[in-house]
Amino acid sequence: MNQIDQHRRNGWRRREFLSAGALGLAGLSQIESLSAAQSGVSVIWINLVGGPSQLDTFDPKPDAPSSVRGPFRAIPTNVAGVRISEIFPLLARRADKYAILRTLHHDGSAVHDAGHQLMQTGRFFRNGERAPNLSCALSRLEGCAAPIILPEPIGATGGNMPHGQDAGCLGAACDPFAPSADQLSLSAWREGAGAAETPAVSHPALDLSREHEARTRYGSNRFGDSCLRAARLTAAGQRFVTVNMFTTVFDQITWDIHGSAPFSPIQAYSESVGPMFDRAFSALLDDLAREGRLERTLVAAAGEFGRTPRINPVGGRDHWTACWSMLLAGGGVRGGQVIGKSDAWGAEPKQRPIAPAEVAATVCRAVGVSPAATVQTEDGQALRLVDEGVEPIHELFA
Repeated sequence: MNQIDQHRRNGWRRREFLSAGALGLAGLSQIESLSAAQSGVSVIWINLVGGPSQLDTFDPKPDAPSSVRGPFRAIPTNVAGVRISEIFPLLARRADKYAILRTLHHDGSAVHDAGHQLMQTGRFFRNGERAPNLSCALSRLEGCAAPIILPEPIGATGGNMPHGQDAGCLGAACDPFAPSADQLSLSAWREGAGAAETPAVSHPALDLSREHEARTRYGSNRFGDSCLRAARLTAAGQRFVTVNMFTTVFDQITWDIHGSAPFSPIQAYSESVGPMFDRAFSALLDDLAREGRLERTLVAAAGEFGRTPRINPVGGRDHWTACWSMLLAGGGVRGGQVIGKSDAWGAEPKQRPIAPAEVAATVCRAVGVSPAATVQTEDGQALRLVDEGVEPIHELFA
């Protein structure tokens, strides 16, 4: 069975997808005509694959020793009293649009795959049980089109375990749709290759061949293109889109700054990775706000863990699960907030520790679904969206 037939068997709502698809290249002036079809909040979940350092991004410690604070200055934002790393000058001017969570933590293994599982499903995989990606569970519950992953699923990150990007125990019929490289390529669109073959290829929101100005604002790179496509797709009625900033941590520049090959040096944060995220995420927030869609679109950007408070002997930072930061914007979240406070070295939560499952519950709240709601697994069992006793981060919506 080929990929096309598989997704048809999986229950992809082709008619809905294509009817919304007319929006893409015409820009976003027709959004109001689609408002009836988009009854709830959309979600754009951005995986900052590699595990960004909290100290060098959104929880700088300018008064810590140099071996802790790292090479980057803390700069003020447009929210009084909130500082972030100098690698994000554009986001510093938009801090009123997003909230920073500074005390994420977990006590599991400090490997990428485990963190990916926890952040995207709200659970660790144990005893062979594979929890579903939250977007798959919500799509199943709401009966909407399958989630989309851009530009492709996460690959090897060293743990040889699932990353939590599929439907797991819900079964393959609930898996996300991941457009192929050919379906996303500009040349394929220009040549009309496969235009009638799949819902994704037929959907103009994926076509960026006439989006020069927008691509420039988002950065004209793979990550920027994916964020732009996520904006177009949600405008066209798609409810859940996952964007993977990177798909591996090996032999390329990522957030995984161990300091020596095959990983990245800490200088990559200021030279490439930081500016790439700064530009694309800022453009995404700007577009959603300008189009009046930010309140109806929850945007999350999260790594799978943080980095060690002390810089290691080769000038990098290693894996650290005791404390890290993420961003949330839109979807009813009040921007300009900082939730949680870490200790003087960014090593552990000092006030308001946050478990990743609470983030999953928060996503549920934003889309108007109870975290206690259940979906049926492939073997007929009822599965809660979020484990019992876990509450959303209510302060975000105050």
